[in-house]
Amino acid sequence: MKYAIYGAGALGTVLGAYIAKAGADVDLINRNEKHVAALKEKGAKVVGKANFTQKVNALLPSEMTEKYDVIVLMTKQRQNAEIVTFLKDYLKEDGAICTCQNGLPEPKIAEIIGEDRTLGCAIAWGATFHGEGVAELTSEPSALTFSLGAYGKGNRLEDVKKLFELMGTVYVEKNFIGARWSKLLINSAFSGLSTVTGATFGEVARQKPSRKAAQRIIKECIDVAKAADIAPEPVQGHNIAKLFDYKGSFKKALSFALIPVAMKKHSLLISSMLQDIRHGKKCEIDFINGVVCEFGRKYNVKTPFNDMVVKTVHEIEEGIFPPQMKNIALFDGLL
Repeated sequence: MKYAIYGAGALGTVLGAYIAKAGADVDLINRNEKHVAALKEKGAKVVGKANFTQKVNALLPSEMTEKYDVIVLMTKQRQNAEIVTFLKDYLKEDGAICTCQNGLPEPKIAEIIGEDRTLGCAIAWGATFHGEGVAELTSEPSALTFSLGAYGKGNRLEDVKKLFELMGTVYVEKNFIGARWSKLLINSAFSGLSTVTGATFGEVARQKPSRKAAQRIIKECIDVAKAADIAPEPVQGHNIAKLFDYKGSFKKALSFALIPVAMKKHSLLISSMLQDIRHGKKCEIDFINGVVCEFGRKYNVKTPFNDMVVKTVHEIEEGIFPPQMKNIALFDGLL
């Protein structure tokens, strides 16, 4: 079996290092020339919650020559049409692309390569890119889980399951869109607000003003899922829709109290969107909170908190103001 990780940045470098450490044949592919050069020369260095250096096979896209059984896609979604079209020529006929991107990228990928060759995976751990061969694992080792699913018949599904099990626990989801929505719920609340505030997930969860906004974002995601007939799947054994949905004041207070507990294992994470903005790049807010807003419009569910996240992040991208905790005051009028 021949595997590739395309877009081996923060998450991809960590994943590739674990896979290579276990002895599997995987190529780490990235457009960052300095990063690829460091991976070739020194190997992949994982720091943070794990600490090791692993020899890996690293390539620039221009150096790709083989066809792969599985390509794990870990780029941002902004250029998916172009990237997936490019990768199609490097995918075996019975192969599959497994997208580990946020949001709901599978339908548009399937339009290019076909439903049966399209897999998706929601990753429940985080990493930060330090550049030139170094990535930091920011989640606890006990949180290294993958929720894997097929968009069509599932070419190479079992092979991808075995591949990811070289790093952590893999759940194959029959209700994959439900699993995707659970990850989208978490990302909308914590990645979105991490980008707005410049804070870690843990800081967002601990500070009461940002926690209030996170709670409302979660509630909007749950309400939209109900309207769209999507049943969010449990995350690491916890039914997040049941835990964080509320009607009365008691359940609302309980869900508010649970938020810091739920984020404890991921408290050091910062949003990859925030990392993009700090590097002067546009981020993928339209593919995360923007998806919730889009579904809300389709199913007539109001999403003012998600709308505000999208609006604020675009203003941050435009340089109107920086990511900072005081931006949370922009949500005051919605509470």
